[in-house]
Amino acid sequence: MSPRRRRTWVLPAVLTLVVLIALTAALGAVVHRASTEENADPTGTGTVTGEPSTEPPTEDATPSQEPSEDAVFTIGAAGDVLPHDTPIRVARTDSGYDFTPMLEATRPWSAGVDLALCNMEVPLALPEEEPSGYPLFGAPGELPGNLADLGWDGCSTGTNHSLDRGPDNLAYTLDVFDDVGLGHAGSARSQDEADTPQLYRLDRAGQQITVAQIGGTYGTNGLPIPADAPWSVTLLDAESLISQARQARDAGADLVVATLHWGVEYQNSPNSEQTELAQALAESGQVDLVIGNHPHVPQPFALLDGGPDGSGMWVAYSLGNFISNQDDACCVPQTATGLFMTATVVKPADGPARVTGVEWTPTTVDREGGQRVYPLAELISGDQPSALTLSANELQSRADGVQSVMAESTGAEFDERVEAPEPTGPEPEVVPRS
Repeated sequence: MSPRRRRTWVLPAVLTLVVLIALTAALGAVVHRASTEENADPTGTGTVTGEPSTEPPTEDATPSQEPSEDAVFTIGAAGDVLPHDTPIRVARTDSGYDFTPMLEATRPWSAGVDLALCNMEVPLALPEEEPSGYPLFGAPGELPGNLADLGWDGCSTGTNHSLDRGPDNLAYTLDVFDDVGLGHAGSARSQDEADTPQLYRLDRAGQQITVAQIGGTYGTNGLPIPADAPWSVTLLDAESLISQARQARDAGADLVVATLHWGVEYQNSPNSEQTELAQALAESGQVDLVIGNHPHVPQPFALLDGGPDGSGMWVAYSLGNFISNQDDACCVPQTATGLFMTATVVKPADGPARVTGVEWTPTTVDREGGQRVYPLAELISGDQPSALTLSANELQSRADGVQSVMAESTGAEFDERVEAPEPTGPEPEVVPRS
């Protein structure tokens, strides 16, 4: 009990006597410990505050640290960044291109999660080339910088369009990603880079947690992967992905995220190739979370048996579109919508990092209203900008379509999230692969 709490009933003289006795006893203990080696602290963690020691301090003499509290953070992801000709034209400015206005309404989500991973569907046009959309895409070089400004930390870059403009554009795309500080996975400029997982380091609750991103694609639309650069695009293969995941853990990863370009376009359900590959990854125990893209429409989520320590592996089969010029005017109605996935990760002070839940937030594009992308629930609730051209009936129809797909999710409760998350700490460190 401290003197401050005892002062209402201890007389000053008594207090002084007690203090003197305590000091005398403490000093005697110090002298005795210093003169008798056998009485040294048996744990090696004690310290002496009397006379300075003439011996240099040893590591064993350092006081032990109290265990840190559990670290909790979020990983966010969205659908395909697929700039067709119309979004490119809308993004044109007097001095170049700017896609930021199209995505400004989604900034609270991409900047609110602790680690934001997008899917860069297309390569960049070289500086001397004219950007273009379908069928051979080449996005403006400003796009990666716009994504970084919006809070994105990295993207999957191994897709069926990676080689639309050849290996030079593939390499240039990764050069620009490096320049603006974005991570990338699924394509590479060398064998060493292909063998190196993309790592992100987060400092949370006194711990440093490392998240690895690996990725790949089902194919390249028939365009040949260069014979002298077979490593330039990673093709999906269960054994190869599992090996990458193991290498990532050997490199210090606490959590492994696989960003996979797979499935069939415009199908609302995963096909057998997706489910079989996902199950193989789950059974390996090496992958924590799978983020899928390519179908251009949302597909359900799942929690599969297996995963690290048998705790399960979380799968988002397809997050649909993010930037695109697709809706029911060209394609199926669901192409006008996408999902923002928010995964929560807990890393105990004395245990491994694990995904503990995954939520979804529908987004939609207003093609006629400046190609802008919005969180759908906000529009339905009445928070509608003046530039919006979508009717209330159309908004509700799009929301109902997403709801019907997500109702097919299996293995866990996957709730719709309507409030953007808040960062739980500083921005992640993006570790260069090259």
